[in-house]
Order: sequence, then structure tokens, then C-alpha cells
Amino acid sequence: FALFQVVGTMNIDAESLMLTTLAKSLGGLGYEVEVLAFTDGKAHNIWKTICHVNVVSFEKLKYVDWSKYNAVLVSSLEGKRVVSILMQEPFRLPPVVWLIHDDALGQHLRNYPEPHLSVPNHIEDWRAHFNACTDVVFPDSHLPLLYSPLDTGNFLVIPGSPVDIWAAKRYGLSHSQGTIRNQHGIKEEDIVVLVVGSYLFFDELPWDYVTVLRTSAPHVMDMARTKKLGVQFIFFCGNGSDTYNSAFQELASHMGFPDDSVKHFPMTHDIGNLLMFVDIVLYGSLRQEPGFPPLLLRSMSSEIPIIAPNLTVITKYVTDGIHAFLFNSGDPSTAASAFMRILGEKGLLDTAYSVALEGKLLSKNMLAYDCIVAHVKLLESVLHYPSDARLPLSFSQVKERTWLWDPFESKAALGNSSSEDERHIHTRIAGILLGESAQSNWTIDSDSNDTSSYDYPTQSDWDDLSEVEIFEDIEMREMEEIDERVEKPLLTWDEVYRNARKSERMKPEGNERDEGELERTGQPVCIYEIYRGEGAWPFLHHGSLYRGITLSKGARRPRSDDVDAVMRLSVLDDTYYRDLLCEFGAMFAIANRIDTVHKLPWIGFQSWRAAGRKVSLSESAEETLEKTMAGENHEDVIYYWVPMDTDQTSNFWSTCDCLNAGHCRTLFEDAFRNMYGLPEGVAALPPMPNDGDYWSTLHSWVMPTPSFLKFIMFTRMFVDSLHSLNGNNTEPASCLLGASQPEKRHCYCRILEILVNIWAYHSGR
Repeated sequence: FALFQVVGTMNIDAESLMLTTLAKSLGGLGYEVEVLAFTDGKAHNIWKTICHVNVVSFEKLKYVDWSKYNAVLVSSLEGKRVVSILMQEPFRLPPVVWLIHDDALGQHLRNYPEPHLSVPNHIEDWRAHFNACTDVVFPDSHLPLLYSPLDTGNFLVIPGSPVDIWAAKRYGLSHSQGTIRNQHGIKEEDIVVLVVGSYLFFDELPWDYVTVLRTSAPHVMDMARTKKLGVQFIFFCGNGSDTYNSAFQELASHMGFPDDSVKHFPMTHDIGNLLMFVDIVLYGSLRQEPGFPPLLLRSMSSEIPIIAPNLTVITKYVTDGIHAFLFNSGDPSTAASAFMRILGEKGLLDTAYSVALEGKLLSKNMLAYDCIVAHVKLLESVLHYPSDARLPLSFSQVKERTWLWDPFESKAALGNSSSEDERHIHTRIAGILLGESAQSNWTIDSDSNDTSSYDYPTQSDWDDLSEVEIFEDIEMREMEEIDERVEKPLLTWDEVYRNARKSERMKPEGNERDEGELERTGQPVCIYEIYRGEGAWPFLHHGSLYRGITLSKGARRPRSDDVDAVMRLSVLDDTYYRDLLCEFGAMFAIANRIDTVHKLPWIGFQSWRAAGRKVSLSESAEETLEKTMAGENHEDVIYYWVPMDTDQTSNFWSTCDCLNAGHCRTLFEDAFRNMYGLPEGVAALPPMPNDGDYWSTLHSWVMPTPSFLKFIMFTRMFVDSLHSLNGNNTEPASCLLGASQPEKRHCYCRILEILVNIWAYHSGR
């Protein structure tokens, strides 16, 4: 059962840590995981021990056959290019789950806060890509708020990502506590209490903190005075606007804090910077959250004693007095007793430090199992298991309880991992958000780590860009109106005739078709490559031997003489029948008035999937085939080159049953009995030899054109008989030849793909 993961880079970072652990868990459950990365990195060798890895450029993405995967897991913003491909036929079938770990796009969206303003085209483009996914998954509740302009009802939060633990490790290696305290004007001997809460109320005043602090703050201040300790409270909440700051200061004064004892930092501030110098973290929110609060997890991983309410989502993981100091959420005044368990005569008690250490050790893998299981459960809920799939184990069989820290920590790169890539991350994100043309406007000094040198677009920049676009649109319309009013001289008949002939030559069904027919003049054979949608174009061949035939109406390749199957056979205009017959519909279309499209003695077909799976004809095989066709008369010989994948223990009919939900031979027998009017007592299932040879699949074969017409007549009768057994029901749910919903929608596709074997064998070909 194939699953595909798309990652942006293979750096040593928290994202790679989570994804490799998830991939290992999926592999252990029986999933076949492949990974595609856009940029190589130090984590490549770690990935290789887990699954097959491909590093490809963006230009090579169009040559990936996405149809062979049962699901696609995208895990970076660069994955938008993959989603673009999966929005096209024939790749719309597999479910797509997009994991968003980066807030860069969300921060960019905050430049458009007013919904009544016109939304830029690239924002609409992102919304369309998000909408094309089955689910868009975020690691915490904060990110969906930033991305809310793109929400189409498929957002999901799966908490527990190791990003906070990773960030705490790396931040501690690169910053000094004393230096940061001096930067914020805080004395070395002061006790600093950081008050945090929920991300869910990003721009609101922290009213839920008030209940806790009004009952506990006076006791804490009295305790500090008694012990002669200086206490500073730092609030991490809201935004940094002047309006919010003034409202917060008024709220702080109502809570009874002296003016010089309170500082406020907006949630856009670097939380790692604050955790480097605070002594205690108070989680002040009393509201239940869907997952363990990420700010609390980050604080625990920074080895800081925490005080928190005994909410269910907290007590599920944390034990009072061992990993943290908990107070009764129903009685906020008990928070004061938690402070008494921490503060001593000269600072923090030894108990506080031991509890902080236990909290840090717990936090390292505390949410790993739940996070992995939640991702596996999500995949189970969106996957469509085909009939021939070897079903993986259930999520309840997940064995991984910890993140794969060992191989990542052995790289000894936590302090400087990906430093080179991080210098260019803003340039990279700019290219993703706005397209390659915008990259030249977002410049950074590659030799500097100073983020202040990054040239970010401001709201004024976006306003200027919008004005330029509006001006250009008005100017273009004015030019069109002027052009319409200008009096033009009348053309002579010769000029009109030449223009008409030139226009006629530019039509694909005119010039390209004529050229294609000329190229095939004198050839013995033409192979029609069946495809559906633009996504299959890169897999099609060029040259006189091949000719494309599309099952998507009006979706032929430009400058080609491809055949439009829907135009040739009107029944294919009905989506139900087009899905029911799949690629066989193209054969019916060619056979319908065949003399108008095919006049050669031999005819062949090849599915675009043959090239996608690298089993199409090679150049030497093409030459051999053409020479063979041009030689002596082979009568009713059929040449094929894509063998059916069978094992040694399977015969033809058991393989067919495996592909068709176990009902192949039963329905085949009933359809044949109905076709030929055989009585009940007579065996109607055509016997097929089991001599170790191969059978044809993927509609990839060549036969004489008269034989093809006989095969099509046989197939039409078979399909009619098969359809009548179902009462000519047009509901996909009634299909017995498919296990999953996609298989039911393409009900006859798998049985028709191997029908040529039965017809060829039993007609003596």
C-alpha cells in the first residue's frame, strides 16, 4: 500500500524529526512510504534508513506518476507545486493531506485584515490549493487563526509536534541569560514570572488571567516583600499596538500591580527570548483547550518551573509536585499556595529546580505517541483501500513512543543546523508566496545573520502594487477603446483570402492533423496513447508512431493531432459512462467510424500510465515492432509489452478476483452466460491456462485493425451483458467489482483491462 511524502528540505530540524518518526511508524504498520524532497540536506542518510528517497527539482515534478500512490502527504509550503499537479486530471484521485508547520504565509495574510477589500490573486490561488486538499493540518491552534482567510472547511489541528522542544534546545545553546536580562533592564537577583495563556485569543485582552492574578498577585507581592525579593511580572499576550498597550496598562493597574513591576510583550515577540531569563512560568488561562498548551510545553522543555491550573488536558500528562505545580482551576486563589511551594528566602527552592528538571525530561517525548497516532488515524480516515491492497495494521498497533532523537542528536548539529539555509529562508518563502518574479524584490544580505537587513514588503508596498495593477488595467481598456474607434481601411479580396488561409493553417484540427496523417503515410501501424487531462501530457510520446487520444473534452495537447474521444463518441460526454469505462472508452471512440481516423493495417494502444511506470516501449522495441509490422503477414498475432503483475501462486482468475473485490469470476461467468444464452447447468467461465507465462495489462498492445474491430464488437456485447446484470443501474454504489468508492466509480475499468487476454486466447490468436 503506497504512501507518498513530500518534504521541502532534508535539514536537521524539528520538521524532519517529526516526519521521519511518522514515516518509520507507517512503515512498521505495513505502509510503503516513499519520500520526495526538493532540497538535499544532512537528514538524507536518516531518511534513507527508513524509506526510499528521491531528491528532485521543481522542473522534474511533472514527470512523477502520482496515480500509483494511494495518498500524498505534503509537509512544506513548497509543496504547493505538487498540489497544483494533483489538482489536474488524471491525478485528482489520491487524497492529499497538507501539513503546515510554517507561519510565514499566515503572517503575510495579516496584511489583508479587512474582508471587504479586494483580495490579491495570489491569495485566491493559495485558497484554491488549500481547498483541493482533503485536510490541511496544523500543529497548534494558533496557526489556523493566521491562515483563516484560506479556510474552506478542511482545517484540522493535531498537537504534539516536537518543534517547541527542538526550539528550546537550540535556543539554549546560542543565547546567554545574563545578556538578555540586561537588554530588558531586569536585575540579576529579581524573580521574573512570565504569565502566558492560550493562543486562541491572540488579539484579545487577557481577561482570563485576571481571575487568577487578582487572587494570587497580592499574596505573591507580600511574600516577596517578606523574603526581600524583587518580583517582575511579564505578560505574553495580545499585539503590540498602542491601543492594546494602553488598555493592558489600565488592566494591570486594576489587578493591583505597581507600575514598575509589569512588562508586556506581544505574541509576535520571540518567546524563546523571554524563556531564557524568566524564573517561573504561570499559565493563567482557565479555558479548556483541544490539546496540551504549546506555550506550556515550550516552558517545560526550557527547564523552568511552571504553575498551571489542573485542567483535564494538563493533568492527562503532568503530575502535581513532580513535573509542575498545579492549582485548583475552580479556586484560582490556590495559585498563591503554588508560589509558596516555589519561592524561598533567597530565590527559588531546590524543589522548584528538581520539578523543572523532571518537567523537561517528560516534555521531550510527552506528546510523541499521541501525535503519531493522530496522524495515522487521519490517514486511515481519508484513504481508499483498493481491492488488491495488502491492508496495513491499525493505528492501535503503533509502537513508536518517542521521537527519533538519537540519529538527529548524533549529528551534533542542534546548535548550528541549517544555519546556511536559514539565511535564505525569507527569500525562499517570498518566492513561494508571490511567485518567482517577486524574489528580486525581497533581498537579503547572504553574508549577514542580521534579520533587520531583510527587505520585507510592507502594507504600503502592497498598496502601491495594487494601484499599479489598477492603473495598468485602466490604461489597457482605454487603448482597446481607442483601437476600436480608429477607422481601418477595407481589405482587398486577395488580402481577405490570404488571412483566411493563414487562420485555417493555424487550427490544430487542420494543419497539425494533416501533417500527422502525412507522417504516418506508408507506416504499417499507429499506437494511440490514451490519456486524461493535462497532467498526463509529459508522459506522452511524440513522433509518427504515436498519436494521443484524450478522454477530457477539448483537452488535447497544443500543436498536436490528438484525437478527442468525447467528440467522436457522445456517450463519453456523460461523466458516469466515462468513469465506468475509463481508458476503454477511447478504444470505443476510435472504433466508431474508424475509417475517418485510422487507415493503417495495424492498430495499437498504450496507456499514459505505461510511461509513468517506466514500462512503455523503448526506442529499440519501437524499431523492432515497426520492422515486424512491415514484414510478412502475421495474421492474427497480438503483440504486447506490459505484463500483468502476478505471483507464482496466483492464476488468471484469482488475480482478476483480487483486482475486483473478489467478484471477477462470478460476474464474468454470469455475463458470459447471459451473452451466449447458456443454460444453468453448463459451465460459462472461460478456462485460462496457468503455465507460468504472462498476461497483458495497461491496454498496451498492437493487433491487426480487422482483429481490433472484432475485439470491440465482442467487448460491446460483454459490457452490455455485464451492465444488464446490474439492472442498468447508474449508481456507483451498486458496483460489485470495487471495494472503495473510487473503484466503484470506475466499476468496469479493471475487468476491461484484462479482457483482451480472454478474447485473444479463446479466439485462437
